[in-house]
Amino acid sequence: MYWNGRGMTGWGWFTMSIGTVVLWALLITIAILIIRARNRASGPPRTSASAPPGQLLAERFARGEIDEEEYQRRLAVLRGNGSGLAEH
Repeated sequence: MYWNGRGMTGWGWFTMSIGTVVLWALLITIAILIIRARNRASGPPRTSASAPPGQLLAERFARGEIDEEEYQRRLAVLRGNGSGLAEH
């Protein structure tokens, strides 16, 4: 029943303690990686670089990154109006 004879030595306790810490660190790391992977997959779709520039500009305006004046100026430049360049 007891393979180590007279009981566990100091090295046995040390090894068992380190093994327990490593086991818990491994389990917590795996849990964190699984949670991050699930959240990444269920998040909002990323905007692709191939989206039309007008759509990207509209999304930035909707998120509040730019104000209406900036949106109109950049939209005029994209449409080739050119009047947005003189306002700088």
